[in-house]
Amino acid sequence: MLCRLGGRWLRPLPVLQHGARDRPLAPTSTGGVKRSALRVWAVASVSAVGSGGPGSWYEALATSAPVHGTEEVLLGVHTATGLPWWACIGLTTVALRGAVTLPLAAYQHYILAKVENLQPEIKNIARHLNQEVAVRANQLRWSKRVARLTYLKNMRRLVSELYVRDNCHPFKATVLVWIQFPMWIFMSVALRNFSTGATHSEAGFSVQEQLATDGILWFPDLTALDSTWILPISVGIINLLIVEIFALQKIGMSRFQTYITYFVRAVSVLMIPVAATVPSSIVLYWLCSSLMGLSQNLLLRSPRFRQLCRIPLTKSDSDTPYKDLFAAFYAKFISKK
Repeated sequence: MLCRLGGRWLRPLPVLQHGARDRPLAPTSTGGVKRSALRVWAVASVSAVGSGGPGSWYEALATSAPVHGTEEVLLGVHTATGLPWWACIGLTTVALRGAVTLPLAAYQHYILAKVENLQPEIKNIARHLNQEVAVRANQLRWSKRVARLTYLKNMRRLVSELYVRDNCHPFKATVLVWIQFPMWIFMSVALRNFSTGATHSEAGFSVQEQLATDGILWFPDLTALDSTWILPISVGIINLLIVEIFALQKIGMSRFQTYITYFVRAVSVLMIPVAATVPSSIVLYWLCSSLMGLSQNLLLRSPRFRQLCRIPLTKSDSDTPYKDLFAAFYAKFISKK
């Protein structure tokens, strides 16, 4: 029986009889002591974000309209297809990444390619502007600081005019991040609501109970943690592979880009222990999302696909991108050993 608490449906804890406090929990028909302990953890975690508590921000997020809409999408896919939940999670992830993030990723590459093609013109402008400022500074006896500020101010204005002319301001390339990251958050929170029983029921059955039997292979219970760590480690490896592919295609990275690359590598490694502490349904989504991200990265290196998306040619483009990628990967990680 489910009870309502703070807008959420929760499964009440069993009442312990007198003298039973020191006795171990008896196995249940839905999974034994492990399942009972998980439900106690789920209720405790949901109760911890009660009104006015330190987790009230998560309470607001978990009950927000975007998360509720994501739950409805997942339930709609499950009802329409009749697939088990592990397949529904994978199908929904592929559909969202293909319909939303792939076009945005292609647009990002389109903007970055136009910016790259502007670099020779920008360098030429910088050279002429530097000479002009030097002459003017000598005539007007400017200090080095004034000359430098004048150069930077005019350089920013001229570069901005180029971006406006070609409609390729670099900020437009960040649209993918502003869409993809919130979508990742909403999906993760929605699946957590399902896994902890903090959402409504579907056709008279708790979504949590359906997830408990709709897993596959070594994770038959999608509400439980992956005790084998196969899913968490897979997520970390795929994310690291995406980072390395990005790093290998960048020649002569700036110091800032290098720092960002090391930071993302660290986050990818830290995701492994984090993924080991959340239900398998969430980790399965993270793995499917990372696999789609890897596939998109490889697809966007294809000359034919880039031509299909009308991404401009650049000097850094290659006719054999996959062969070059393998050669760079071999030279960096294998031949040095």
